[in-house]
Amino acid sequence: MIFNFAVNQHFFYALATGDSRLLTKALKATKISQATAQWGQFLRNHDELDLGWLTDEQRQAVFAAFAPDDDMQLYGRGIRRRLAPMLQGDRRRLELAYSMMMALPGTPVLRYGDEIGMGDNLRLPERNCARTPMQWSTEPQGGFTKSEKPILPVICGGAYGFEHVNVAQQRRDPDSLMNWMERMIRMRKEAPEIGWGEFAILQTRTPEVLAIRYDWRNNSVLVVHNLSAIPREVWIEVGVDDSGCLVNLLSGENSNSDASGRHRLLLEPYGYRWFRVGGLDYILKRSSI
Repeated sequence: MIFNFAVNQHFFYALATGDSRLLTKALKATKISQATAQWGQFLRNHDELDLGWLTDEQRQAVFAAFAPDDDMQLYGRGIRRRLAPMLQGDRRRLELAYSMMMALPGTPVLRYGDEIGMGDNLRLPERNCARTPMQWSTEPQGGFTKSEKPILPVICGGAYGFEHVNVAQQRRDPDSLMNWMERMIRMRKEAPEIGWGEFAILQTRTPEVLAIRYDWRNNSVLVVHNLSAIPREVWIEVGVDDSGCLVNLLSGENSNSDASGRHRLLLEPYGYRWFRVGGLDYILKRSSI
């Protein structure tokens, strides 16, 4: 598997500016034609967030949004932070970011600890700040080790300390980020169109809203994301047969088209929607090729 760094860097530019147009170009430019090949789509990994493919102006926009202090940056072109503190722990933006990642063409890759919103330790040198031990519980050293001195210290104290951010507590909380992530992973597996299908980026006439339709074996899925901090209303023409009804896969809020075949969608700030086009009988309609 090869990671799509071009999409990754323009993804963060879109998050920083609320403008999806450069991300759209990156998606089109890296479109794979082989049916047996896929990109790995990710947000963070064990190194810095490399922004080397962006222009100086674009890179500065991402720095200003997510790494305004010099000690948050690395090598003049990267950000050495985890995603949760980059987004100031804003649950709405975290959900938006991970929903978008899972809805990109290819295979989503999740870094350990991001499923619970782990933070970073900027007092550690270079990349080690984002390589701290996994926070399993409220036990000493976050339940990671019996040693009194692990190779890298566990994050303790503050908003991202293991006392507040750990697996054990989030497993028991149905509204936790971890349980939300589990539901999204399950939903992603139930939408093979995203992993295997052809994609088309639909017109929303609103740069803040990205809409992608996936087609695979006679079925279609539509994913829509609002990158803006304010509500956005868009009209979308899905562009395939049997698109009069969009079934919301995450809630009971379905959409029916108007007389001209368009759907009117209102998305809350940082809102997202996953729709199955035409209904839930997709397995009966799925073709063999």
